[in-house]
Formats: sequence, C-alpha cells, structure tokens
Amino acid sequence: MTTMFKNSDHIYFIGIGGISMSGLAEILASRGYKVSGTDIRSTPVTDHLQATGIQINIGHDAKNITDDVTHVVFTAAIHDGNPELEAAKAKNLIILDRAQLLGQIMGEHTNSIGISGTHGKTTTTSMVSEILLAAKKDPTITVGGILPTIGSNLKIGSSSYFVAEACEYCNSFLQLNPLVGVVLNIESDHLDFFGSLENIYHSFHDFAKRIPDNGALIINKEIPNISKITKDLACRVETFSMAEAANWTAKNVVHHEDGKNTFDVYYNQEKKATIHLNVPGDHNISNALAAIASASFLEIPPEDWVKGLVHFSGTERRFQRKGEKNGVVVIDDYAHHPTEIRATLAAAKKVKHRTTWCVFQPHTYSRTKFLFEEFGDAFFNADEIIIADIYAARETDDGTISGTMLAERIAKTGKSARYVGNFDEITAYLQKNCQAGDLLLTVGAGDVYKIGEAFLAK
Repeated sequence: MTTMFKNSDHIYFIGIGGISMSGLAEILASRGYKVSGTDIRSTPVTDHLQATGIQINIGHDAKNITDDVTHVVFTAAIHDGNPELEAAKAKNLIILDRAQLLGQIMGEHTNSIGISGTHGKTTTTSMVSEILLAAKKDPTITVGGILPTIGSNLKIGSSSYFVAEACEYCNSFLQLNPLVGVVLNIESDHLDFFGSLENIYHSFHDFAKRIPDNGALIINKEIPNISKITKDLACRVETFSMAEAANWTAKNVVHHEDGKNTFDVYYNQEKKATIHLNVPGDHNISNALAAIASASFLEIPPEDWVKGLVHFSGTERRFQRKGEKNGVVVIDDYAHHPTEIRATLAAAKKVKHRTTWCVFQPHTYSRTKFLFEEFGDAFFNADEIIIADIYAARETDDGTISGTMLAERIAKTGKSARYVGNFDEITAYLQKNCQAGDLLLTVGAGDVYKIGEAFLAK
C-alpha cells in the first residue's frame, strides 16, 4: 500500500483518459482506494476504466469535485482556470500532478527503471517490459502505448520490479528516483516549455543526478556533449551505441527484407548474445541495447534478453502494420519530431516495396514552427509526401505557421510534396494514386492514423 493515501481517501483524476493517468488511476483502484475522474470525451480508455468500476465524468465541471474527494491528480495539459482544479483549490484539497504520483509509486519498488529521452521511450519501455516478463519477474508496467503482450498500457505486478517512461515535458521526470535511469537521446523539443537546448540538457542532468548511488545511468554514447549529463554523478554510468565505442554495442547487424533485424550484443568487447528483433530500423537496435543494458544491471541473464526481445512485436502506433489493401501495405507511426521521422523512413526503406508514400500530420504549432527547417529536411527517404493540417493539441493557431508552408519547404529539397489538409481529400487522393507494391505511412502524434484506417476500409 502506498503511504500517501489512507483507506478512506477518494482520489480524483483530472484528465483520467490520458495514457499515463489511466494507468496510475488503475493502480490505485487495484489497491482498494476510491478512484474517479474526468476527461473531455469518452474513449476506449475511459470505457475500460468505467468497466473496472472507476466512475468517469465526461466534461470538466466544478460539481464533479464532490465533498468526499480528498486528493486531486492532474496532468500537465490541465492549467489554472480549469473548473475542477479551481474547485479543488477552493476546498483546500491535496493536489498532486501526475509526475508526483508516479514518483511516489515508483519509490515503493526497489528495482525501478525510468526511461527518458526525446525519442523512443515507449518502445524501449516495452522492450524492457518484455525482458522482465520473459524472466518471470512479475513487474508493474506503465507504458505510453498499448503493449500487445499485456493487451494494455498497464500491468499491475506484485514484485519489486517497476518500469515506466520518464517524460521530460514540464520537467515531469524530476519527480522520479529510479534505480536505473535511461537517457536514449537529447534533442530540441518542447521548446514552448524549455526555451533552449541548453535548458533541456540541464534538465536531463538533473534527472541523472536523481539516480541513487547504488543505481545506474544507461546513456547513449552518441549524445553530443554527453559529459554535460554524466558529470559529477555518484551512480554507475554505462553507455550504449551502434556507431561509437561504448560499453554496450551491436555487431554483425543483418537487416532482413521483411524489416526484421539480427545482431550480436557485446559488452566491453565480449559477446553476450545474438538477438532476433522483429521490428525494423537501426533506431530499434539502439533501443534494444538500452533495454538490455538496463536488464543486465538488474542481473537479468542473456537468455531472457533473447526471449523477451524476440517476443517484442512493437507497440501500438510504433511502425504498426495496419493492413493491406489492393497490394498497398499501410503502416502507422507516432513519429512527430524530425529525428523520429528520419528514423521511421529509414526503417521503411529497408522493407521491400515500390513507392514510399508518407502522410504527415504536424503535431502542435509551436513544434512545427521551432523545428521548421529540420522538418523540411526530414523526408528524404520518402517518394511522395502529403502534409495534413497541423494537429493543434493544447495550442491555438496564431496564423504564423501552416501545413501549406511546410509542404512548400519540403518541396524545395526536390521531393514531391503537397499540402492536402483534409483527411477525406487525402484518403481520396491516396486511393486514386497508390499502386500495388507501395508502402503507405501515416505519421504523426495526432489522429493521422484515421487516414490509413479509412484507406483500408474503402
């Protein structure tokens, strides 16, 4: 039982339908606490929570903060002025953000792993989870996507093992103290919050300093200026890389035509295992090295690395094969940063096909604006690029950036790029122009996956 709550407490989640919030709510409900919450719309996630006995309200309303509520948990997407948050303040309730609650729960597990980085957190968390499951460690898992092995984003275990994503946005990961902290990569993102890359480095260094002396930092050797993160740490530091000399490396890499990978894992130049990976791309080999290094520190043997990773087939919306229609294979991917797009398209290039179609939905006006030039150069491995309207998320359109502008910038690189915007029009265009043998990628963190689903359905 967590020491933060009493048996009589009622914990209310504002934004309970979020992938992380829903998992935390379910963990507390499984411990016997009264849990309820609100989201702006009904989704499969809120339907699932309701089916477990958690009361769900649709739409934020101060009346939802009833007199028996003792604690309120909110996400970074909830801001001052939210009627439920203001009602909780007026009643002097105990208010926690999502990261504080995650940190409290993580702190109850002696073998905890927090996986951070600009890209790859969900995939690497899933890989670590598969290894711990193969080792029969009965971990608690909270991941930012649906992991097919558990059929959910959450598994409630009964052991000391806990694995979770450590998100940097709004410095959420500075509420965590994992035994093993992973840093996959560091790049400019969320500049609406951080303001500069230097501030991002500062936050990741602070995250690394939260790892206890008996713990380990697992970090990508290819991160520029890596010493900014590893300086003055008391914990053990182990590096991984595909390109540079590091503690953990991959050798004898084979990319198969179906997108799968085979490689040998070396630790300090000593071969430890041969890994068969059923997901494509060098970036996933790098993610696997990070997962292996984390598991090894927790004394999980190589045979379980092998079993766990060969069982890993990807997570929802991470190079997910959605289906095939008239000889056109449809893949959906969550990539919403230029580096992620490049990695996704590089992985697609290794899969045998004819023409690569990439439908990209930019995610947030601020990210599109801050990284405009990088986005413009990210599509060199695509043959046909279609840009949809920008997914606003938490932002409003100030008229300074648009999908049209991005399509025009990409076209300057000599690529075939066009802005279409409307999902129905994009689907119709694809149906008219895609041919048997083509690969259709829907890419972005919003609802661009609906285009692939519509293409397959019609």
